[in-house]
Amino acid sequence: MARAKSRTSPDVPNERGRLRRAITGPLLYAFILGDVLGAGIYALMGVLSAEAGGALWAPLIVALALALLTAGSYAELVTKYPLAGGAAVFAERAFRSKLVSFLIGYCMLAAGVVSAAGLAIAFAGDYLATFIDVPVIPAAIVFLALVAALNARGIRESLRSNLVMTAIELSGLVIVLVAVAVFVGSGHGDLSRTMELPSDVGPASAVLGGAIVAYYSFVGFETSANVIEEVTEPRRVYPRALFAALITAGAMYVLVGLASSIALSPEELQGTSGPLLAVVDATGIAVPAWLFSLIALIAVANGALLTMIMTSRLVYGMAEQGLLPRVFARVLRGRRTPWVAILVTTLVAMGLTLIGDLATLAETVVLLLLFVFASANVSVLVLRRDRVDNDHFRVWTVIPVLGVASCVLLLSQQRAEVWLFGGILLAAGGALYAIARLSSRRERDPS
Repeated sequence: MARAKSRTSPDVPNERGRLRRAITGPLLYAFILGDVLGAGIYALMGVLSAEAGGALWAPLIVALALALLTAGSYAELVTKYPLAGGAAVFAERAFRSKLVSFLIGYCMLAAGVVSAAGLAIAFAGDYLATFIDVPVIPAAIVFLALVAALNARGIRESLRSNLVMTAIELSGLVIVLVAVAVFVGSGHGDLSRTMELPSDVGPASAVLGGAIVAYYSFVGFETSANVIEEVTEPRRVYPRALFAALITAGAMYVLVGLASSIALSPEELQGTSGPLLAVVDATGIAVPAWLFSLIALIAVANGALLTMIMTSRLVYGMAEQGLLPRVFARVLRGRRTPWVAILVTTLVAMGLTLIGDLATLAETVVLLLLFVFASANVSVLVLRRDRVDNDHFRVWTVIPVLGVASCVLLLSQQRAEVWLFGGILLAAGGALYAIARLSSRRERDPS
């Protein structure tokens, strides 16, 4: 993998200038790392154990490897076309079709709001119950409203908050690792569980089934593509931050996965929506439940904040492209944040919390993103013909080919009910596209 320099120069609209470039390399690294860590580690370890038993590390490693394939394609595309809108921008350039561009952007948009809804439910579960016993759905809705308020305040303020919250997330994971290490050192725990897979399915099926859940934990890297217009020196900064964040997250995932299965059986992990709190409790180490729950709440909140930042910027980018009504491109005059996009995506996420099932929401996010990632990998190959005037990252050709194959493999493992829910969301997107096209024609021909 290397930087590529072009010889010819078609229009590369990489400087709209409407959004403030305030994200440095360390901020971008923390942005991606915070998004990835918050979603998977604190919320999904119990769901993952239902698929992979005690061998939690195996699907985590597979999911990381598969995510790195598509991340390589994103590093090339994002540095070649540094525009808000992410995969929708790439699809429009590669396939020259407004419909394809809309559907790819809509899949990313739908995945974002579904993910935010899932994280809101995770926030309002056992971790919050440590402090206050309130109904999950109302608590999730209030939580999303607070996230929207911080998002609207500004990207710099949001990312400064992310730096603090990411540091807190990491401290919580260190607590888990130290607690389990002391637990094992005193002669407790069961190391043999780390090699146990469910007996009712084959090893390959168990690992692949777990990889679908684990993949959700790594897909936060797509979030970063939609804030690229706010990144300083994107061609130099983006690849370094992207790969460093994914590898850091992957290492932490594997270590915490091992610790979790050593401390608790799969059945015990599956019995709670706060699995890491249960792990720490099982060690008997004197860590107050309220302290660890607070850390976990901050971690999940951070993931939701970064997801909603991505989703609102994606809506803004699609509106700039003419794929959504222009009203979604409106920004606050002083803050320069896309307030209409923030408001609408938050309301949709609030509605999706009514589903209430974290596993279904997580798998639906993966289903939608697999279409996005397949498109991005194909786009890399198609757009090799498109020469631009700037230096950019270039991935080895075999990487996007393997990326497409990985997407097909994971799509083949999805449950029927997840396909049904995803199909309903895509049908809604088709209707929205038809309405947008009709509105556009009326604007051009008011008679």
